[in-house]
Amino acid sequence: MRTRTTTASAGLAAMLAAALVLSGCSASGGSTTGKGAGAGASSPAGASPAPVPAGGGFEGPRPQDQNLLAWTGDPNDAGHVTAQSAAGVGGRVTLVRMVLREELTWSNIWLGLAGIDPNAQLSNCYLGVYDAKGTLVASTADVSPQLMTEAIAKPFPLAKPFTAAPGTYFVALLLNGTWATNALTLKATGAGISVNAGLNPPSLRYSTVLTGQTSLPATVNLAEQSTSTINTGWASQWYAIS
Repeated sequence: MRTRTTTASAGLAAMLAAALVLSGCSASGGSTTGKGAGAGASSPAGASPAPVPAGGGFEGPRPQDQNLLAWTGDPNDAGHVTAQSAAGVGGRVTLVRMVLREELTWSNIWLGLAGIDPNAQLSNCYLGVYDAKGTLVASTADVSPQLMTEAIAKPFPLAKPFTAAPGTYFVALLLNGTWATNALTLKATGAGISVNAGLNPPSLRYSTVLTGQTSLPATVNLAEQSTSTINTGWASQWYAIS
């Protein structure tokens, strides 16, 4: 009698186990074949999100976040002001290096104008672009009127947009006229003389070339880049491209 009871209990246990297995298959869709396969497969409620691929995380502000193509740095960090007397920078070509890592159509140079001098007498003021060989590839018309109004970041259109291949370029600024020191000012970082750390001509990030210019010359000798004016406080101006 004991043997028969044991056999019956074992048989009942086997039936219950089989029922549980069948119940589990039904709850999961009846089959484990193709779990997670195909675009239509649904994830269980509360499942953890897929891991972010390497390099796909937050990388900080980008020019495209503000409808720009490239910049010398996040404009949110351009809180410093650079100012020089007319005698200090008038007639000098100030060069600011920009490295482009993809091809783009360059139509405007954005400049952060921090302050204006309503009594200034400006003329023959230009923005332009030189390539890595020192050749002028684009320039604006005389921007003197725009430097007299609205102390904001604003675009200055090139006379003719151009396709800029990846590589090194220099934004050029030429100022001429008379203005009060610390009145006509540009937005910049607080880097000061450290802006050219580790660099030498012809690859300085901020520099000046030539004196006595009333227009941007067709070519400049980048080997003649100078930091003498930059080191007195005329440095790290903020620019962007659109």
